[in-house]
Amino acid sequence: MSTDDVLAAVGPRLRRIRKEREVTLAALSESTGISVSTLSRLESGLRRPSLELLLPIAQAHQVPLDELVGAPPVGDPRVRAKPIMRGGRTHWPLTRQPGGLQAFKVFEPQRSHDPDPRTHEGYEWLYVLSGRLRLVLGEHDVVLGPGEAAEFDTRVPHWFGSTGEGPVEFLSLFGPQGERMHVRARPSRP
Repeated sequence: MSTDDVLAAVGPRLRRIRKEREVTLAALSESTGISVSTLSRLESGLRRPSLELLLPIAQAHQVPLDELVGAPPVGDPRVRAKPIMRGGRTHWPLTRQPGGLQAFKVFEPQRSHDPDPRTHEGYEWLYVLSGRLRLVLGEHDVVLGPGEAAEFDTRVPHWFGSTGEGPVEFLSLFGPQGERMHVRARPSRP
């Protein structure tokens, strides 16, 4: 729908809302400070609606501005991605747009394997939901439990996976080099 189409629909909507509330043009003029002739021209489409005119009308009718302009409803924000099997893991994409920061929920079944650290461009952030996640990062070999997080530059040799003690479920956020998760922590008191 074009801007002209949206604006053309405002006048009839203004008239409908006013009539539903059984308000006269004179009464609306008195409560908004907008002349009767301007209100009449708005309703008939002879005057282009502006924010300066619509705001007082929305306030007088006690409706959101969206209702006057017929803003399209916001689409369903839920991400309904299909799981992807990759390397024995199940990945659920949590972001829809390709490129930029990517988020995944990952499930890895219980299994033991030797770490095979790799490097690539980017930055990764991990958060363990359940189970235990082994992370090999450079010279570090650590195990993360539920509620623990790690972030690292993926140019450092790294590998992560099941500890072999049970399955692990975690969130993974990956971004191109330079894009980092910024987690703000409350400063500790001395």
